[in-house]
Amino acid sequence: METTRQFTWIGFYMAFADCLMEYKHDRATLVQKILKVFSDIEMRIPTLESEGVPRDIDPFTVFGLFNRGIKDENRMAFIRGIVSEFGMQVKVPEEFLGVPLLNNQKVTFYAFEGVARHEHDIDNLWETFEAALALADEENDENRARFCDAYDTVLTQFAVRWNLTMGLFWIRPYFYLSLDSRNRWYMANPANVAAEISNEVTDLSAVPSAEKYLEIRAKCAMAFSSGQCAAKSFPELSAIAWQATEEVNEQKRKAARQTEKAEKENALSDADVETVHYWVYSPGRGSMMWNEFYSNGTMRLGWPELGDLNQYNNKTEIRDQLCELRGDSSSHTNTVCAVWQFVHDLKPGDVVYAKRGHNEILGRGIVEGGYEFDDTGHELYPHVRRVKWTHKMSRRMKEGFHIKALTDITNFPSMVNEIASFFADEDSTEQGDERVVRFPSYGPKDFLREVYLSDARYKTLVGLLQNKKNVILQGAPGTGKTYLAKRLAYSMMGVKDVERVAMIQFHQSYSYEDFIMGFRPKENGFELKKGVFYSFCKRAEEDTENDYFFIIDEINRGNLSKIFGELFMLIENDKRGSKNKLQLLYSDEMFYVPSNVYIIGLMNTADRSLAMLDYALRRRFAFFDLKPAFESDGFRSYRESLGHPKLDALIRCVEELNLQIEQDESLGEGFCIGHSYFCNIDAEDLNNAKLDNIVEYELIPMLKEYWFDEPSKVMEWSDKLRKIIQ
Repeated sequence: METTRQFTWIGFYMAFADCLMEYKHDRATLVQKILKVFSDIEMRIPTLESEGVPRDIDPFTVFGLFNRGIKDENRMAFIRGIVSEFGMQVKVPEEFLGVPLLNNQKVTFYAFEGVARHEHDIDNLWETFEAALALADEENDENRARFCDAYDTVLTQFAVRWNLTMGLFWIRPYFYLSLDSRNRWYMANPANVAAEISNEVTDLSAVPSAEKYLEIRAKCAMAFSSGQCAAKSFPELSAIAWQATEEVNEQKRKAARQTEKAEKENALSDADVETVHYWVYSPGRGSMMWNEFYSNGTMRLGWPELGDLNQYNNKTEIRDQLCELRGDSSSHTNTVCAVWQFVHDLKPGDVVYAKRGHNEILGRGIVEGGYEFDDTGHELYPHVRRVKWTHKMSRRMKEGFHIKALTDITNFPSMVNEIASFFADEDSTEQGDERVVRFPSYGPKDFLREVYLSDARYKTLVGLLQNKKNVILQGAPGTGKTYLAKRLAYSMMGVKDVERVAMIQFHQSYSYEDFIMGFRPKENGFELKKGVFYSFCKRAEEDTENDYFFIIDEINRGNLSKIFGELFMLIENDKRGSKNKLQLLYSDEMFYVPSNVYIIGLMNTADRSLAMLDYALRRRFAFFDLKPAFESDGFRSYRESLGHPKLDALIRCVEELNLQIEQDESLGEGFCIGHSYFCNIDAEDLNNAKLDNIVEYELIPMLKEYWFDEPSKVMEWSDKLRKIIQ
């Protein structure tokens, strides 16, 4: 793996680390300087605090501002701004070979205020920073002891994990080893480093202590000098590891990620979250234009008679125009759908598979640009999108697909998986087609704004989940369990990353084979299929820097002993990680539940058809009660914003009804009617008919179930509810 390694970035990184030490006791000035750099270069600042501008900052986070997933030109622009603002006399880097990068959504080395940050967390990070510089510049027992104390202290803090070793590498790259995921992957192979080092890195299930980290660092340094490693320094090791992860089996890993994404069961994406879609596309009639479109990096559609498609406000206008031009009354369903999706639904980053006929795949590409109308470049195919075509081939599918010119196949995972498998062993014609998905940020304040839960109760719930790893949200119908669960996950992640949240629903037929793995029939016998929880854990295992949340709706509807099997033990909070492996029932594989997987179960306390949870499972979960939130500040504000007297009267009646339900010996507070029956109503949609539907088709049927043996109570409360709407 030959390359010219200049490492022009090292001089600036080391000089800037020294420069930052001047602001250890003047962090307010440091914050203002950093903000000014962002302002001067007109770059959007990442989220550094739950409420806008941070009041304090640590030096590792400052480095993280330009060591994250941004373009190199933006990184260099930021560094030029730093050099200017801080009056540094140092050359701006020309490249960043081997520099480990943070996830854009996890830039800070500290928790946001009001989440899990303690008073001295940022002070501790500064102490670690200073101790690390001292040890690197003069290695002695005193400096080593100081570094170990500081390192081990911050390692217990929220938001500090493997990124700590990345930060150490940034500030003194010739002395410290980065244990980011790429380096660990590379070093785990004994062909790349000494076997002793490889074994130690492989055994790391969590960030090592300071003494262990320094021990591994020292062994690597010895391997460099003795020739037991292809690299001769830590920067070179990081550069080789980076290149290896880019080159080795790139397409196989990409196909695997696409397959896992397509197999997600009931992922429940939010409307404001951008996700990848998969399309099949015919490049011209009979695919006759494939070679031309491939060569010039475009995908085009015909129907030039429609003109610029931006002029149409809806599909009906397109259909009417086609009918007028062609003198018929056809619905033109396929044409209308294809051109509308080409303009409005196809997004940059989506994957497009070129096809011919019903079952031949010609190639694969990534959409790069928006819709353009170009009747000068090609008069027969004037509707254009820029595409980076990554593959060109000819493979036939087992089953055919629709002949339509453009079809979204995202919701057909078996088809997506089959097509993706064609490219697993094919070399890409272009590199760097990996899509960076940017998810909206989401913090505790967003949660409290959307979910009617008090700040204190929210912090209690977060603490339970962090400590226990497994929580069951239990409550009556309408208390917002499902709505809360996803947003709880997002708020703890700090971002609406739908790739790290999975949601399924248990039922009486759900089995271990669905959940973990089992044999499934196929055309010529049976095959071993991986279950949804198994696949989810494997994704989390490969991404230890991030938390993953697995939500189980109606958890008490399934046969839990049958579904969880040997995982009864592995889901315990102190049985997580690679040191607690068990052999799975259907394979020789040793499996464990990663420590970054959190399980949230949802349980309806009003369903009397369900048995109590198995005690063995019950003691592995913390239980959190959700109650009707009619009296919460959030719901009260929401109700007042609607300004509807009948809604107010109906809610007061339901609150009185809940008091009687609580006092009923056969029911109790677990059967109270929740607030979510009245949520998400727009003021313009709120009328008598809307309220009547809630009463007649949601509340009264539930009362009939509650008091099936007391019809007089059903009649009494039904009359009270109906009279309010009249």
